[in-house]
Amino acid sequence: MRIQHNIMAMNSYRNYTNNTKAVSKNLEKLSSGYRINRAGDDAAGLAISEKMRAQITGLKTAEKNAKDGISLVQTAEGALTEVHSMLNRMAELADQSANGTYDNEVDRANLQKEVSALNTEIDRIADSSNFNGIKLLDGSLAGGAKGSGMIGSTKVSFELGVKDATIFGANEAKVTFADGAAVDKGINVAFDDGTGAMTITLGTKTAETYSADQITAAVRAAAASYAGGATTNAAAIGKAYAGFTMNADGPMSAAAGGSLTMAQATMTDGTGEGLTLQIGDTAETFNKLSVSVGDMHTASLGINLVDVGTQAGASDAIAKIKNAINSVSSTRGDLGATQNRLDHTINNLSVMRENIQDAESSIRDVDVAEEMMAYTKNNILVQSAQAMLAQANQAPQGVLQLLQ
Repeated sequence: MRIQHNIMAMNSYRNYTNNTKAVSKNLEKLSSGYRINRAGDDAAGLAISEKMRAQITGLKTAEKNAKDGISLVQTAEGALTEVHSMLNRMAELADQSANGTYDNEVDRANLQKEVSALNTEIDRIADSSNFNGIKLLDGSLAGGAKGSGMIGSTKVSFELGVKDATIFGANEAKVTFADGAAVDKGINVAFDDGTGAMTITLGTKTAETYSADQITAAVRAAAASYAGGATTNAAAIGKAYAGFTMNADGPMSAAAGGSLTMAQATMTDGTGEGLTLQIGDTAETFNKLSVSVGDMHTASLGINLVDVGTQAGASDAIAKIKNAINSVSSTRGDLGATQNRLDHTINNLSVMRENIQDAESSIRDVDVAEEMMAYTKNNILVQSAQAMLAQANQAPQGVLQLLQ
């Protein structure tokens, strides 16, 4: 019998210490609700869980972004509802004025007053409609393309508000400017169907000088006569060009036949000033949604100059107003499609977030029933180790019997 080292007590103490640590971990997991409280609990599980948590947070935020997008779309569409109502009233007034039973100076003049007032209100709505300070109907969300290039030694910058490139055909539109009685300054503007590319050719027989205003007017006139033929299509104007700007230090000069093809210039189709929504948890393009709303000013709709003050003017106004109604209808249809898409996006994000949350929970969260079983077992072992430690400490006292 030895008294210097009580091996039985040391063994009991070691087991007591291990059981106490196990009980401590059981209590930590049960009190926190997590199976993994530190990397030492499960390093691989912690890494996977944290990655899932980042994805869950991203999906939750994307869902909120999509809801904000729906609110923006609803705001724009709500404003266009009233624009539609006013356009329908204008169509009624134009039909009324086109009837031969009215007098120009009194009856049609009064009808024109209401038309003018409605035009003013449409422009006011286009200017004032906004969501969180973001203008919705003034053309700033028209989308489109931007580009730049050189004609001669002059830099030309283009800002095309092409909403749908398919409205352009493969025809050419020619605009001429008369200089005196004999000289024509011809400018040819051609659009490539479906690509957004535009070619401007200065078609003079001899070197001529063009101002920035002349080129701008040529492109706008070409866009106005596009979309399905040589006749002016007001709806196409609204969808086609939000702007065309020239960065020129002076007049534009080019030799005969000088041209700039936008496909050869710096240009990105479909990336104008439209609004982009982040509807996913990553930065890939498929997790972004562009929202485009055309310019709803009366000039873009082609009705700013309608005049129902004469019977002929009223007849002409009917077609222009109908085209404007079609343009607004198309825009509202696009907004409705966007809203429906966002509704489905929100549903998908919600389901995805729920499933990933479930997967993360199975890795990170504690199974309370299982942990309670382990706690009960370890707690009994602690008490048993305490009792055995007490017994082991009593064993060396038997030596005293030998010394009597």
